[in-house]
Amino acid sequence: MALSSSLSSIHSFSLFKLNRHSTIKRPNALPMVTCNSLLDDSALLQAAKHTVDSYVENGMVIGLGSGRASGLAIQYLGRQLRSGHIKDIVGIPTSVGSASEAAKAGIPLDQYGDSSKIDLAFNDADTIEEDTLAAVIGRQTMQGGDSLIQEKTILKAAGKLVFIVTEKRYQGAVDGSIPVLIRAINWLETAEEIDDLFLGDAEVWRRPSVGYAGPSGGDFPLVTKEGHNILDVIFTSPILSLAEVADTLDQVDGVVEHGVISRIPCTAVIATEDGVRIVDNTLKIDGSRVWS
Repeated sequence: MALSSSLSSIHSFSLFKLNRHSTIKRPNALPMVTCNSLLDDSALLQAAKHTVDSYVENGMVIGLGSGRASGLAIQYLGRQLRSGHIKDIVGIPTSVGSASEAAKAGIPLDQYGDSSKIDLAFNDADTIEEDTLAAVIGRQTMQGGDSLIQEKTILKAAGKLVFIVTEKRYQGAVDGSIPVLIRAINWLETAEEIDDLFLGDAEVWRRPSVGYAGPSGGDFPLVTKEGHNILDVIFTSPILSLAEVADTLDQVDGVVEHGVISRIPCTAVIATEDGVRIVDNTLKIDGSRVWS
């Protein structure tokens, strides 16, 4: 995928506006990888148990992730606490859903602050790039009070980060959408700039809060608790480098945050039909790969 280094000056009406007539699926109707089968649920449960048994230690502060796999890990962690196998755990939830799941599991909770020290965090990923373990989060519909900024901040602050995913989400060439948090003021200019940057490779849609919508987000565009909008940058061709996409988005004026997590040490616990597969990756400062 080629990334343009500068914006085209000839688009007085950007392709973003023309995309109102596009036949691409709406972002909240994008196909999501779900774990509905008993096989997937069983495999995810084993991966969740492995994460807790292998990485959680007594006295830890743990970032509690969002999603199906993280929910299973939270439930199992609660059972281990009640049985006395694990002690003195404090959880910091990344979302409303993970806070609710942890409360039901009996896990003591705290809120994240600038001085918080997080020993371990686990989380689902919408997709993970093979080898680099760069991940995409935030494709799912947000509940009231959820924050992509908070989720990503907690994950990046952890001393150790673990993603729990199914084998289908561990991809050599990542596809699908990347959520991009933008300032609501002058949102259209930001959307047009992103659309120009990925011209031919992606379409840009503002996420609606309810129902289906066109590229503008319809009558009820989503507004986050921080007052921002979310763009879904929907790639129509494989993404060759998530880190490169993240670097490009970071340079766009109006972009507050995005759903790409890259260039940090992490572990992928992958649920497969044959059991749990573990991939560890540490990236040096210069970007070269070191396997551990």
